[in-house]
Amino acid sequence: MSAKFDISFETSAEIAGGYALLLQASGADLAAGAKVADATGIIARAAKIAGFSAKSTSVLDLVAPEGSAAERLIVVGLGKPEDLTAHEWLKAGGVAASKVNKAEKVVIFVDAPGARVGAKEAANFALGMLLRAYSFDTYKTKKKDEDANSRNGQVVIKIVTAKATEAAEAFKAAQAVAAGVNLARDLVNEPPNVLGPVEFAARARGLEKFGVEVEILTEKEMQKLGMGALLGVAQGSVRPPRLAVMQWKGGKSGETPIAFIGKGVVFDTGGISIKPAAGMEEMKGDMGGAAAVTGLMQVLATRKAAVNAVGIIGLVENMPDGNAQRPGDIVTSMSGQTIEVINTDAEGRLVLCDALWYCNDRFKPKFMINLATLTGAILVALGNVHAGLFSNDDELSAQLTAAGLTTSEKLWRMPLGKEYDKMIDSKFADMKNTGGRHAGSITAAHFLKRFVQETPWAHLDIAGTAMGSPQDEINQSWGSGFGVRLLDELVRANYES
Repeated sequence: MSAKFDISFETSAEIAGGYALLLQASGADLAAGAKVADATGIIARAAKIAGFSAKSTSVLDLVAPEGSAAERLIVVGLGKPEDLTAHEWLKAGGVAASKVNKAEKVVIFVDAPGARVGAKEAANFALGMLLRAYSFDTYKTKKKDEDANSRNGQVVIKIVTAKATEAAEAFKAAQAVAAGVNLARDLVNEPPNVLGPVEFAARARGLEKFGVEVEILTEKEMQKLGMGALLGVAQGSVRPPRLAVMQWKGGKSGETPIAFIGKGVVFDTGGISIKPAAGMEEMKGDMGGAAAVTGLMQVLATRKAAVNAVGIIGLVENMPDGNAQRPGDIVTSMSGQTIEVINTDAEGRLVLCDALWYCNDRFKPKFMINLATLTGAILVALGNVHAGLFSNDDELSAQLTAAGLTTSEKLWRMPLGKEYDKMIDSKFADMKNTGGRHAGSITAAHFLKRFVQETPWAHLDIAGTAMGSPQDEINQSWGSGFGVRLLDELVRANYES
């Protein structure tokens, strides 16, 4: 669930009660903002008393300000004008959303003194508001006291800017991005008893209303294709696996598509190599990669992206019943390569290897990018700040890194090498599914690399960023939706015709 913001863009608006919100860059004339809000002098006086200097995300909050028609007057600091990146505008929008979500009507003067504000900046500000407004309370029957007293209706927000027409047009794409991110968040936040492989596949099928072509492969169809690696993970669960194939055809007819593949382990007990009980409930989020791919495909379709794109998600549940695969089992992947299962908790790569091979064999894409909450080792290496990036292609890696800097969904490229690849050689099969404790994220990436052939490929290990990452100005959710904005920016900047 999300706060309901009804956002429009105007070239002017009168303040008649409600909230008024202004943006202010550091070093700008505070009195100029006061004039805009019909509160001449009060902002400058209050700022001096409070020590407000318009630092990034700082707030000056005035209730019933003297001389203004507004019931509440809020000033949000932007920081130094030269530091105003796209992400800084998102953060400002997020801070604004946190201050106005209980209002009935709000007027926001986005043309900040001292800052250069165009249509894109105004749209990014509004996107930040939408991202911050998200919350997941579907299963709460009782609200906290403060929630019970809050409004349940829409907050009508007028954003005042000289570029209102252009900003409204740019906001259409921003709304699509917000909806895709929030879809991914919903999927990660859903409890595992509600969202199994079949139910997740049905959610993917729901993208058909946006123009996405969706196919759902059942267990029997995957058996015919020889997906022994993916099916081996699923065999311990009473819930059957699914492979969802989503196609958005927004580019030129016959043009080679780009491809995104997501790990969709809807719940991961670890199988026979069972995880410790503490924190196991978080393994409902082990499908964060599949959630991001699904959210991305919705974004591309909603904003009518001029590109042909394929999204494939392997959906399984990893459970330890009497039919579960054992450590020591050898399975045959769709590629024909055999895999010795050393640890049944290294299951995500078994799901992905068949999905990658299937994607490459069927669609022969320009590139493949897979996303997966794959290893705890990446969390040890990079914490919650960066996702791990592994790639066989420097150009694709550079494009992803740049997109990460633009969106602040940051990536850090990790090494690959023959020495690491040797660590997954097996005595009994072509490879084993884990190389041991050391370099765990790297050997997992090398395992996947054996299934992409010569196709440009990148693996994003998002175990530290897709779930349980620190909350910030634009995300207060346990499931962050990480990867949707990153990959949309990659497509927008490099691959649309």
